[in-house]
Amino acid sequence: MDKALQTMINNMPEKTGKSLDQWKSILKEKAFAKHSEGVNYLKKEHGVTHGFANTIVSLSKEENNAPEDLVTSQYKGKESLFPIYEKLLPIVKGFGKDITITPKKTSVSVIRKRQFVLIKPATKTRIDLGLKLPNKPTTDRLGNSGPFGTMCTHRVQITSVDDIDDELVGWMKEAYKEAE
Repeated sequence: MDKALQTMINNMPEKTGKSLDQWKSILKEKAFAKHSEGVNYLKKEHGVTHGFANTIVSLSKEENNAPEDLVTSQYKGKESLFPIYEKLLPIVKGFGKDITITPKKTSVSVIRKRQFVLIKPATKTRIDLGLKLPNKPTTDRLGNSGPFGTMCTHRVQITSVDDIDDELVGWMKEAYKEAE
């Protein structure tokens, strides 16, 4: 398990008043059709911060899947894209110790105080990298958010490890700073 995620789980009782298992029991009694409904429920009814609520719902939904299994299943049939993911992860982790990596069913969220990067294997030949850069104009490469909607403001389409250049790293670092 990712160290940052494990730290978040370890801090959950102190920060939220309940352990992950206690939160899972509470969520089992509810039937949320969407991930966001569970997150909103925890935030509104229990006063849980967004980051913890998102992690609790993600881990509750994937009861039988470890985060590594979630990432592995995202790349089934898209194995050629996995080296791109493997190159992106240490770069974003290197921005600071306050980063949480949250694998979900179809993507991986990178969170500081809020999500600032989203890594999603979109097709068999492309990863969509979502970025939260609210005041940044779009360019040919730094496109609008597309399918990410409000989760991200921009999207970069990555088809090769070589696409991870200084410009892209700069945008990710800028999104990290914006997520303070």
